[in-house]
Formats: sequence, structure tokens, C-alpha cells
Amino acid sequence: MKIEPSLKMSIFQPAIFGELKAAAEAKKATGAGLFDLSLGSPDLPPDEKVRRVLSEQSLQASAYGYTLGGTKRFHEAVANYYKRRTNVILDPDTEIIQTMGSQEGLVHLPLAFCNEGDIVLTTNPAYIAYEAGIKLAGAVPYEMPLRAENGFLPDLDAIPEDIARQAKMLILNLPGNPVPALPDAVFFDKVVAFAKKHNIIVLHDAAYSEYYFSGDAPTSFLSTPGAMDVGIEINSLSKSFSLAGARIAYIVGNAEVIRIFRELKSNLDYGTFGPIQEAAVTALDHAEEITDRLRKEFSQRHKVLMEGLAEIGWTVTPSNGGMFVWAKYPYDMDDKEFVFKAIEKCGVVMVPGSVFGSEGVGYVRLALVQDVETLRKAVEQLSNFNVVVEA
Repeated sequence: MKIEPSLKMSIFQPAIFGELKAAAEAKKATGAGLFDLSLGSPDLPPDEKVRRVLSEQSLQASAYGYTLGGTKRFHEAVANYYKRRTNVILDPDTEIIQTMGSQEGLVHLPLAFCNEGDIVLTTNPAYIAYEAGIKLAGAVPYEMPLRAENGFLPDLDAIPEDIARQAKMLILNLPGNPVPALPDAVFFDKVVAFAKKHNIIVLHDAAYSEYYFSGDAPTSFLSTPGAMDVGIEINSLSKSFSLAGARIAYIVGNAEVIRIFRELKSNLDYGTFGPIQEAAVTALDHAEEITDRLRKEFSQRHKVLMEGLAEIGWTVTPSNGGMFVWAKYPYDMDDKEFVFKAIEKCGVVMVPGSVFGSEGVGYVRLALVQDVETLRKAVEQLSNFNVVVEA
């Protein structure tokens, strides 16, 4: 029997993370130290209160039925969280929908709103799930470069008028993955005006909204005047509450967008496990306490890695938030070649920037998923890279 993939499978390329893991395991097998800064999977456990609720609820015999979506308690917890943290008022019944992690929502959203050949405005570099969702819907990505001269924010003025007229959706991720740029209110005002002019749905991926290290929290797109008319915001409990494996997230914003996406979701799944939803409610209700502790730890990690890389001659993208450091290494090497050589010679695992788009060539992404001392050791290992390569 000959088994062949569908033609649509050609849009999906094997993720590099498997190759990175194999190279890391080979290095580890030699007995050498390994410093894995590749995957953005939080190393800190969920808060004890959250784990206790998940454990207790999972013991209930009645907890194992379909939930058919977000529970009333979950929707209300999200609405209360948004009111406290962003001053945005949401209707729990019409302006909130639960997804099974943010990636599920990001990949499926274009299916609900894009026809074959429609244009979706996205960034370069960008989180790889965006392109997967765009191409799965048969839409066409139009890439907006993120460059230092624009503060690593997309330049909406540079989008040709004919492209803007054809666009159905604009995807933003601030602070982002892989580039942790932070917008201000002026930028989001411009986004709303642009979206209204061209009748474009705005999707703001706010996965790292609680990852800020000084001053005020990043601005919620939905707090911008007029944003609820044109857009939605997606957020996950994976990062902010260390619930990555639990796969629970939500989309909030424009009621008509939520209604249409709910129709699609009703054909895709039967909802997230009830005890996970109850654990998520506990996390959201205690967000201030939990995320304050998280920020204290990640702020120290961010400082150590940013300053350490700068001291050894790397060009580090300025940032005050996010879960990653985006940096240019000082060697004349292809970024993929550099990453695998760094694993072999230094035991430091990073992600090559070109994985996220052509604007990422010559950069690497480093995740803040190790403690401060481990990050210091990783920087020390990288400081010897030039020496070991020349040898």
C-alpha cells in the first residue's frame, strides 16, 4: 500500500526543534554541560494554589465529561482579570472564547475569516504558527519587516495601498516572539485607524503581556479607543502562569469575530478538561500575586543575559519585556550553522533567527528558561566560542 501526504501537507515544514534536541542529546551524552535556551517553555512550576485546585478537581468523579467550551466561571475570571489589569470591560458571554492553548487559536483563526488568496499582514520575523494558519486557510502572507530603525515595530505606512485594500487580517505580537519589542499608545492608535480605513481584522497576540521588567505593563491593544471595533486579543496561561502543558488560552474582543470563531470551534473540539479550567480560574483570580513573583525572577534573568551577551561583543536588541532575548552574534557564519556549532562546542542551545523569517538571518533567539546562575554559565561558554572555533 502506498501512503502519500496530501498536497496541503507541503505547506508544513519539519520544525527545527527536533534537530536541536537531537544535537543537544548528543552533546549531553558526552557528559558535557548543556544549557538549553531554545524552547520557550517555562521552567518554573505553576503556583501551589493552582496545582492544588487541579489535583483536587481531578479527583472528582464528575469531572470527566465534555465541557463544550469555556465554562461560565472561566469566562467571568477572564473578564475580571482584564478589568483589573487593563481597565478593559468585556462581556463574558459574547466577547470571550476559550481555546486549547494560543497556538490552536492562532492556527485556526484564519480559517474562519480568510478565503483562498486573501492577504494576511504579518511580521518578519514572526512566530512560526502564524504562517501555518495563514497557509492552511489558503491565504497569502504579506510580511512587514521588523527592523532596528523602526524600533522593531512594523511600518504600516510602508504597506502598498493595493495590498492594504486586499488584506483581511493583521497579526501583531507585542512584546513578541522572537523579537520582544514594546509598542506605545501612539502605535496602537495608528493600528486602529489603519484597520478601520481598510476594513481589516486585527489579531494581537498578547502571550507575553505579563512579561515586563520595569515601569507599567505593556499596553493592551483592546484598551486603545476603537480597538474593540476592529480587533481581538489572544492570551495564554502557558507563559504567565506556567501552565504550558495544560493547553488553555482565550480570545477576547470584537463580539462578531468571537461569534464567528465560536461557530468554527464548535466543529473542532469539545472543550478543555474541566479541572484545568478551574485551575485557570484560580490563576487568573490570583494573577497579581503570581505574576509579581514571576516578573521578579525573569527580570533578573533578562538583565543577566542581556548584559552578559553585550559584554562578550554581541548586539542585543533593546527590550524591557517578553520571554526571549533577540541577539546578533559577532561571527561571519550562517545562523543555522552557528547554532549547531554552539551546541557542539559550547553546549548552549539556541534557535536560529532565520527560522522566524528572512529578517532573522544572523540572529538567534534565547529563551529565559534557566535560572540566573545557569544563564551566567551559558554566557561564559559562549564567550569562548571564537577561541574554540579557531582552534
